[in-house]
Amino acid sequence: MSLDPEILDPTHFRWAFDKGVATITLDRPEKKNPLTFESYAELRDVFRALETTPEVRVVVIGGAGGNFCSGGDVHEIIGPLTKMDAQGLREFTTMTGDLVKAMRACPQPIVAAVEGVCAGAGAIIAMASDLRLASRDAKTAFLFTRVGLSGADMGACAVLPRIIGHGRAAELLFTGRAMTAEEGLAWGFFSQLVDDVNAEAQALARTLAGGPVQAHYMTKRQLDAEWNVSIETAIDMEAEAQAECMATRDFTRAYEAFANKRKPEFQGD
Repeated sequence: MSLDPEILDPTHFRWAFDKGVATITLDRPEKKNPLTFESYAELRDVFRALETTPEVRVVVIGGAGGNFCSGGDVHEIIGPLTKMDAQGLREFTTMTGDLVKAMRACPQPIVAAVEGVCAGAGAIIAMASDLRLASRDAKTAFLFTRVGLSGADMGACAVLPRIIGHGRAAELLFTGRAMTAEEGLAWGFFSQLVDDVNAEAQALARTLAGGPVQAHYMTKRQLDAEWNVSIETAIDMEAEAQAECMATRDFTRAYEAFANKRKPEFQGD
């Protein structure tokens, strides 16, 4: 499955596309942009389709109305889940996990623009992104224990410790408390705190989109692929990866630009 980024018109969130940058905006500001069964599924399907959509070079994901995402909608998801049988519950948790798998499998770098409330599944979406910028008022909470669930949700126990460390991740996942923007910056969850998070996320995305796209894709792939291998294996994997990048025309363009004392113009091939 592929999509046409110029005409995509999703039902459950906003989509914009310009010069290689796709912007996904969760758009239920009156409820702080919660997710529903349908929006989970549509997000999963869009990220899956990005694997075969080379026109999109970078993705920005954010929320409308000053908040990122408040997680699963209490009335549209949490309530119905209490009435499901075991099979229905397993189908739901598999679907939500598939969203994270799709975000990690799509080659494009994903930039999360986090502001205000970023909770539950919203915190997971931010976690599953490749780069995270935040406003100074951002509050990020993996609050699953507050609704009687474990912190083991959508890969949190695997991914979050790799970003902020085991001890810090354990505290957030056990207590469900909100991580402040300053903590998130100090712990490496956020790379920057900015005054206009959406503008800065777009600027970062455009910089990435104008760079060596195939090399960025390789970096994303290897960051995931090398989690569970030895250093020796990782070095061998990176030798293969870098050799592939050296065979691209962008690598040659970069050399020629350097030799002629001008800025390279990467074209993604």
